[in-house]
Amino acid sequence: MRHSSNRIVRWLLLAITISLLAGCASTTLQSTWRDPGYQGGAFKKVFVLGLSTRDITARRVLEDVLVAKLKIGGVDAVPGWQFLPNDGPAGESALTAAVSASGADAMLMVRLLGVDTQLTAWPQPMGPGPRFGWYGYYSGWYAYPQITQTQVAVVETTLFDVRTQRAVWSATSETMNPVSVQKDAPGFADVILGSLRKEGFLPAVK
Repeated sequence: MRHSSNRIVRWLLLAITISLLAGCASTTLQSTWRDPGYQGGAFKKVFVLGLSTRDITARRVLEDVLVAKLKIGGVDAVPGWQFLPNDGPAGESALTAAVSASGADAMLMVRLLGVDTQLTAWPQPMGPGPRFGWYGYYSGWYAYPQITQTQVAVVETTLFDVRTQRAVWSATSETMNPVSVQKDAPGFADVILGSLRKEGFLPAVK
């Protein structure tokens, strides 16, 4: 009876831990690329353009968060919504004119590629030690599996040199269990801007 109670307690603790982990949003870089021929050094002013959603408010939040984080790090920046209309995609000439009017020497473009849903089945945990015998481990693998659902937002972020209009850096990132743009954008910005500083595209934080 005592062994059974201990097993139940361990099972509940694991279930709670998994639930807590599944509820925390976090962003990680999956891959990065940089133009090996770029020798221009750190950019001074960044035009931030969000293409992650058709929700105008969410787009503004994303751009504003990135701009605020850039400014905290000592880099001038402007949100794209101040220069581009919000009622649909802009033409090439309009986009070029908007970036030029902002006075930026770089453009940071963020695109949501998609949101995937992943299901994971965890077998019932069995405590270590020989007292359960092999059948306890065997049967525990099939009994009462813990099912968790995880959502993954896949985002592509690209940095362009305004002078050449060519990409100089790009990254694909994943955000686990996204909640909202307002809540997830600060952590996303820290990861992206941290990588850009490491690569020398942004000046180091003083």
